[in-house]
Amino acid sequence: MTTYTVMPGDTMWGIASKHAIGLNELLEANPQIKKSSFIFPGQKINIPNGTKSTYTVAPGDTMWNIAKKQGVELSKLIAANPQITNSSLIIPGQKVNIPDETTTSDDVRSLETEVIRLVNEERRRAGRPALVENSELSRIGRIKSNDFISNNYFSHNSPTYGTPFDMLRSFGISFTAAAENIAKGQGTATDVMNTWMNSQGHRANILNTTYNQIGVGVARDNNGVLYWTQMFIRS
Repeated sequence: MTTYTVMPGDTMWGIASKHAIGLNELLEANPQIKKSSFIFPGQKINIPNGTKSTYTVAPGDTMWNIAKKQGVELSKLIAANPQITNSSLIIPGQKVNIPDETTTSDDVRSLETEVIRLVNEERRRAGRPALVENSELSRIGRIKSNDFISNNYFSHNSPTYGTPFDMLRSFGISFTAAAENIAKGQGTATDVMNTWMNSQGHRANILNTTYNQIGVGVARDNNGVLYWTQMFIRS
């Protein structure tokens, strides 16, 4: 753990990006900050160590395929390697820092698990079998939700990972059927489930008997807005 002195114009989101760590991870390391939108120059911020390892560039590697191999967001991989001034120009033998994507704050995780509980409650009411959480699906959903924030978009098709099906395959997920629900702005698990259940297509995914596994990933932007990604597969 290191400390950082807040500069004029800094935000918690900007500090997190600067140090290549997740916003939730930064907030969790600073419980003394009661309101994340209110920080002031000269204030000391705890910076958790966000780097877990290094990777040696192999022939044919690109930053994009290294991000896919390591299961991290491309934007975070680039941010963790300020020594690489041109991300399209890396050379075999070069060392690349791999940011740690494993930390999930308790409040985010509780939102994810509550959505899964509510999904299975809706399925029980409809006479459908329960879905089993796949932790890797939840991790990918979390990456997709963070990708919305990092790249300022909201769509099933990611400028980073392509379609939901492309994204699942790029992270090594095998499936015979898959679907994705996304949402933005709902403040609770109940709110987002009400939104989805009142939409014919989203409701159909939630109650579909084709799927047997689920993952839910949540991310919060620097304004506190929540982004939700719900992934379904049949293994």
